[in-house]
Amino acid sequence: MSKNINPNSNKPKYNPWLLYGSVVVIVLVINFLSNGSSFGDSKQLSLSKFYQYLDSSYVEKVEFNRTVAKIYLTEDALKNSEFENLQKKSILGKESTGPQFLTDIGNSEIFQKKLDEASSQGKLTEYKSEPESNWGDIFFSMLPIIIIIGFWLFMMRRMTGGGAGGGGSQIFSIGKSKAKLFDEKNDVKVTFKDVAGLEGAKEEIVEIVEFLKNPEKYTSIGGKIPKGALLVGPPGTGKTLLAKAVAGEAKVPFFSLSGSDFVEMFVGVGASRVRDLFKQAKEKSPAIIFIDEIDAVGRARGKSNFSGSNDERENTLNQLLTEMDGFGSHTNVIVLAATNRAEILDKALLRAGRFDRQIYVDLPDVKEREQIFEVHLRSIKKVDNLDIDFLAKQTPGFSGADIANVCNEAALTAARKDKKQVDMQDFLDAVDRIIGGLEKKNKIITPEEKYAIAIHEAGHATVSWMLEHAAPLVKVTIVPRGQSLGAAWYLPAERSIVRTEQMLDEMCATMGGRAAEKIIFDKISTGALSDLEKVAKQAKAMVTIYGLNDKIGNVTYYDSSGQNEYNFAKPYSEETARTIDIEISSLIEGQYERAQQILEANREKLIKLADLLCEKEVIFKQDLEIIFGKRPFDKEEEPITTE
Repeated sequence: MSKNINPNSNKPKYNPWLLYGSVVVIVLVINFLSNGSSFGDSKQLSLSKFYQYLDSSYVEKVEFNRTVAKIYLTEDALKNSEFENLQKKSILGKESTGPQFLTDIGNSEIFQKKLDEASSQGKLTEYKSEPESNWGDIFFSMLPIIIIIGFWLFMMRRMTGGGAGGGGSQIFSIGKSKAKLFDEKNDVKVTFKDVAGLEGAKEEIVEIVEFLKNPEKYTSIGGKIPKGALLVGPPGTGKTLLAKAVAGEAKVPFFSLSGSDFVEMFVGVGASRVRDLFKQAKEKSPAIIFIDEIDAVGRARGKSNFSGSNDERENTLNQLLTEMDGFGSHTNVIVLAATNRAEILDKALLRAGRFDRQIYVDLPDVKEREQIFEVHLRSIKKVDNLDIDFLAKQTPGFSGADIANVCNEAALTAARKDKKQVDMQDFLDAVDRIIGGLEKKNKIITPEEKYAIAIHEAGHATVSWMLEHAAPLVKVTIVPRGQSLGAAWYLPAERSIVRTEQMLDEMCATMGGRAAEKIIFDKISTGALSDLEKVAKQAKAMVTIYGLNDKIGNVTYYDSSGQNEYNFAKPYSEETARTIDIEISSLIEGQYERAQQILEANREKLIKLADLLCEKEVIFKQDLEIIFGKRPFDKEEEPITTE
């Protein structure tokens, strides 16, 4: 199998310390190996003292210009104790040849005359006049300044985007867009074939891509390119994956970034990045811009702004609105955006002409989950007879990201057991682990607690078995998982609408655990916390959201726009609030009593089921059929025919 080799992978990585080290080494080499520039350790000598050394025949050679003279002593003079600290030193194996002293010559005519006299008397071997300055002196005198200027230029280059850190994170390019550009030169492997399900969303996205590829097909009959499309849906449903597929399919430049990339602590930076982003896109038009998590910058203006001022985020949003559909914004640039909080977005952002289309990406149904499993199972070594349809039915409510996690977790589970292929049990274990958490078989539980947990879970199983609209049971376990001490797995029906009796049956089955404890032990425990939380949410939704309560009537206090989130007052009176509290409590207590009645009528079977749970720890639907018989409500659905 061929491997994808990156040609740049073997190139050495840039390291700024190599530059610093090279400069130091070059300076040292020049300093140590240059004969004319090795006088850094020369001592300053007064002119009168120099004349004394000259008269004493200590001076061998003098090199001078108009201002400074270099004094070289004789070999005999260096042996004198007065000059023992001036002995020639060996540096890196090379003897130092620099002058021992430097002196200011004062009047050049008098200095020249003194040298002539000493030379004629044999007290001076050699002397010569040098130019005003040599290149070595100039270089070493200017070297500190050169190094400082070079270092400054290097840092400026890095801060303006020329360094390894990239321009987007540097102070001088802080107003530049952080968008990542994808084009035909980039290796984008995700295509529409990798996006399973989501047929409606894909159809609209494919049309946008086709418009950019072949605009004449639409413009020839008067159509106009849509300005933008907003992908809305729960987390993990494939919104970003769709955008990646667009990048892989479109033959036009694709700019990708997150809404938080516009946010910065400096004033005006967000608006500047928006301008720069659209400037780049217009230069490469036709192009696509994808803004993930646009709610970070597109939140409705005026919300949570207690200061009363126009903050930086609003300036960024205003600039985005102008660029998308402002005066003179007629360019072939399409904006794709994704969010799971569309209700908090600004109304001006959602209007036609900016985001012309809102594409809802919902949780996949059973057929779409089967297609998603097939996509993620391509890279997994699985057994030949794996029932993908069964897996799709065992994962109701799972998003595409959840299914990808199930496949990966199943492969890890199989590898942990030293298997060569992933089988059905590995997938079921993966589903259990994702839903309930990791098994804790070594958790210390007393026999009394174990039996109480068995009674609790058996209560859930018994009540759900006896109710028509309760979700069918799959298995029950008293093995601790995650934060729970036991669990019952159900397979809820995938309904488009839910009726009152269906919600009441679900609430009754949820209260079956606490009701069983009350029936058997005449005591209750804290083990029903999650059950009470679930039932309270369901009862509150029935009363305040769905209008399923006779006392409150056909009224809902749900606000889809999210405006009530920032209101301190409730949308109903104190009297209505008391009625709501009473009705919620009445609903819960009514289903609790109903569960007790069902369990009293099946007390012996409840105890038998709890004993079986204590013995096996995990029981399945077949075990309940042995105890309770066939569930009368499990009927095969007949096909619907129309005349």
